[in-house]
Amino acid sequence: MELESILGYLQNKTILVTGATGFLGMVFVEKILRVQPDVKRLYLLLRASDTKSATDRMHDQIIGKELFRVLKDKWGTDFDSFIAEKVVAVPGDVTFDDLGVKEIKLREEMCNGIEIILNSAGTTNFDERYDIALGVNTFGVQHVLSLAKKCLKLEMLLHVSTAYVCGERAGLILEDSSCMDEMEKEITKFDFKVQEMKLVEEKLNELKAQDATEQVITTTMKDIGIERAKLYGWPNTYVFTKAMGEIFLGESKDHLPIVIIRPSVITSSYKEPFPGWVQGFRTIDSVIAGYCKGKLTCLLVDPMSVLDMIPVDMVVHSMIVAMVANANKSSSIIYHVGSSLRNPINFLNIHSFIFRYFTKNPWIDKDGKPVKVGKGKIFKTMATFRMYMQIRFMLPLEGLKFVNKAFGGSFQDLYVNYSQKLKLMMRLVELYEPYMLFKGIFDDNNAEELRRITRERFVDAEAFNFDARCIDWEDYIMHTHIPGLQKFVMMK
Repeated sequence: MELESILGYLQNKTILVTGATGFLGMVFVEKILRVQPDVKRLYLLLRASDTKSATDRMHDQIIGKELFRVLKDKWGTDFDSFIAEKVVAVPGDVTFDDLGVKEIKLREEMCNGIEIILNSAGTTNFDERYDIALGVNTFGVQHVLSLAKKCLKLEMLLHVSTAYVCGERAGLILEDSSCMDEMEKEITKFDFKVQEMKLVEEKLNELKAQDATEQVITTTMKDIGIERAKLYGWPNTYVFTKAMGEIFLGESKDHLPIVIIRPSVITSSYKEPFPGWVQGFRTIDSVIAGYCKGKLTCLLVDPMSVLDMIPVDMVVHSMIVAMVANANKSSSIIYHVGSSLRNPINFLNIHSFIFRYFTKNPWIDKDGKPVKVGKGKIFKTMATFRMYMQIRFMLPLEGLKFVNKAFGGSFQDLYVNYSQKLKLMMRLVELYEPYMLFKGIFDDNNAEELRRITRERFVDAEAFNFDARCIDWEDYIMHTHIPGLQKFVMMK
């Protein structure tokens, strides 16, 4: 039997991408344009007031990035005309009906031509404002699905979720929706959308009536998000609203061909378009940055817990392969894309690699002096961490409070500054606690079957490798990830 081609399938295809300014969406766009220049069109949905603003944003925040260097070198002086021919910046927003695409002619053109939809729009802040997270991660999915049903030639809708929609489960976590079964029963008893939107609107109206500052509104909406998430059994606003998005997708998909990709912690590129590219601080990167600068001397983490990481280019490869393998199938499937089952790495090893790297290549501070890193203190439970913080920081803060009072408020600014920093630190620790002490392993049997099918069916399978077993974690972290983080994020 003659083998098929992934690139052959992508030829002359019209694709809509939401979330193209995000880390994952951007790498997807670059890969498609680089490996299949004969793609017909990429519509990139961008938050903007008009076409010019959307086009400017596309060039500033997507095409103008270092990520597209290889593609630019390939096309040379023809690069701009190639982009103009293949890519359309669409002003819109997933939080609105019809994705906020106001121009009727453009909307009709899209509905008549789109064959593949990639929904990678999402806010990934653990404690995002509840109104914003709901609008994008939950109800945005409904709006994408609604548009998908109007696309006459649709062959595939691929939705990017997260492996952590499982909440705080332990053990082997399956590639299914069992972690949301109870919640699904709950939301069928009432209209979740109406209830949560009403709650948000009432709170916002109440705050406006009180002439609350923008900062107070933001803090309040963040607190409500964490509150609602914990009420329903999730650790933070991000995973809660992503889980709700999956539930709505499952309930309303009808007979559309749908794939849900659940990546774990996405890290810098493994190989493509070059090793080490990363945008912004990912989950583990804030820890690396704080540690190398000498600002992080203690950490709440179980050294033996596995951190499920996967490079961004491998996630994109899995997405493309899943699109092609499942196109035109009136069913849905979930894929975990990670490493914890096939090639696990624990925090103890990660810490060792980071310590060795910055001992050999210390961070140079603003005074031009190398920062010496230590092993740091590790706390395996929240209780021991809180005890340490109480002795090391909270008791001295109480002493400062007393001194400030005794000296008539002379140390007020100093006290407020330290108090705010301590509160922020404790909030961050509480947000990250479920992941630093995570006891789950993500089953990826569906993804493993997809890899097998890809090897047997497609002649160009090797160009879309997403098998984490090939990663040497020591080499990747020390020679790819940390140097990439320093070059593309920390040096900015």
